[in-house]
Amino acid sequence: MMNDDQLLRYSRQIMLHQVDIDGQEKLLDSHVLIVGMGGLGCPAAIYLAAAGIGQLTIVDPDVVDQTNLQRQIAFSTDDIGQFKVHAAAARISAINPGIQMNTVTAKLSEAELMEIMTACDVVLDCTDNFDSRFSINRCSVKTGVPLVSGAAIRLNGQLTVFDRWQEKAPCYRCLYSEQAAEELTCSESGILGPVVGTIGTMQALETIKLITGFGESLSGRLLMFDAQTLQWQSLKLEADPECPVCSGEEAV
Repeated sequence: MMNDDQLLRYSRQIMLHQVDIDGQEKLLDSHVLIVGMGGLGCPAAIYLAAAGIGQLTIVDPDVVDQTNLQRQIAFSTDDIGQFKVHAAAARISAINPGIQMNTVTAKLSEAELMEIMTACDVVLDCTDNFDSRFSINRCSVKTGVPLVSGAAIRLNGQLTVFDRWQEKAPCYRCLYSEQAAEELTCSESGILGPVVGTIGTMQALETIKLITGFGESLSGRLLMFDAQTLQWQSLKLEADPECPVCSGEEAV
């Protein structure tokens, strides 16, 4: 049961019939895992905290660097040298002190990641490398926890949801193979801040939709964003019957 402070804080989204009291209580009872506190993870975490996600676990072994400040909006110049998750947790708690923050500064093994994921309702992949993405996907498939995946480089971004609650749902490995994956980094290729911010914000939106149950998720679709023309392209995704990760796994 929400108290008066919570009813006031979340009043603007409670007014939406898609959320209402029931949806807000689902948000307050939820636990979301965010892996990666860079350009994607920062806006995603801030918007989820502001929306009233009851518990956030954020994972990132890196410290804040001056080059991060152009796009990673949870950090300030004073945070340089601090662990990203610690600086982000302080910022998030200042925005909404009513939520529980858990921080992990270690690079997790797959077994450790899966253990954390089993206690969560949704996981957000906000990382910037394929090794981490493939690992997060394997854990998502094994645990059945929906995965909200985002990526951005240069002036382009992409967003999708892999929801194992949906029948014949694809996984990240259905979309990319280890052999075909081309590793691109912001340090080598560049990135415009609002591009990665747009994708991170959309990850927060898809997470809220999954938890509250309103609308239609991106499960089975891939959104491609071109910032240069400000156009979105939607592609249909199907499960690969020969996928080495999910083809032998039944949907939850």
